[in-house]
Amino acid sequence: MTQEIAMLHDMSRCTACRGCMVACKQWHDLPPDMDTPFEGQYQSHKDLSSRVYTLIQMKERVDDKGKFHWDFFKKNCFHCGDPACAKGCPENAIDRNPNGTVVINEEKCVGCHYCEHNCPWHIPKIDEIRHKSTKCDLCYDRIAHGYETTGEILKPSCAKTCTAHALEFGTIEEMKQLAAERLAMIQPNHPNANIYCPEGVGGTHMIYVLPDKPEVFGLPANPVTPLSIDLWKAGRTFTKLAIGGAAAGIVGAMVLSKMVKSRAKEAAKEQEKG
Repeated sequence: MTQEIAMLHDMSRCTACRGCMVACKQWHDLPPDMDTPFEGQYQSHKDLSSRVYTLIQMKERVDDKGKFHWDFFKKNCFHCGDPACAKGCPENAIDRNPNGTVVINEEKCVGCHYCEHNCPWHIPKIDEIRHKSTKCDLCYDRIAHGYETTGEILKPSCAKTCTAHALEFGTIEEMKQLAAERLAMIQPNHPNANIYCPEGVGGTHMIYVLPDKPEVFGLPANPVTPLSIDLWKAGRTFTKLAIGGAAAGIVGAMVLSKMVKSRAKEAAKEQEKG
């Protein structure tokens, strides 16, 4: 399907039930992450990993008026319109599909970490055993299957399991409209509330309604896909071509040298016969 889709996470409605995390693991058949030591907080995992594509981050804070807040942020891939991970991948193993999903092709991936380093949020994580990059794929296979079989968009597993309606899913136009409506609802009590869908990365297909400024939740306010990635990749391609050309030149010179020597030997034999 070519219709652009998006997911909305309304932080003001999230209850941190973590049903989305469980549904994600079930759909992607991810094994349990056994190395999860208790660190004195309610958050289940410290960060995303090759076995955790979706994480509810839980943060306690007190605002400038002395009011206590529990902040629940759903961390996963943002599915950028201009994804730095895909642009920085030297193996072209990451594709941005027409519907907006950004997906890793594991057959091409070599686990080089470039996608993780280039991502403004450092979302992709490397499976050090398989040497493959991993991240949320927005259940693109569920979406495609639903569209192909019924002509309707089938929700990603995390959105389908959310009972608080903190997660919504649909076309990007629908989600942007819904985000604006949700923002208007919470702004009287949260004057700094905003919609987080950074344009510096070409917009995102993971849209957030935040009750406060992005920095409060550890998010970069204006992340960008730097031009330097394009220049680096172009330079890398040129270097490959140059090295290939040099190698071809050396091989050609060796072949020519052998031909010259062979001709010289033949000429010397002819002279001896004469």
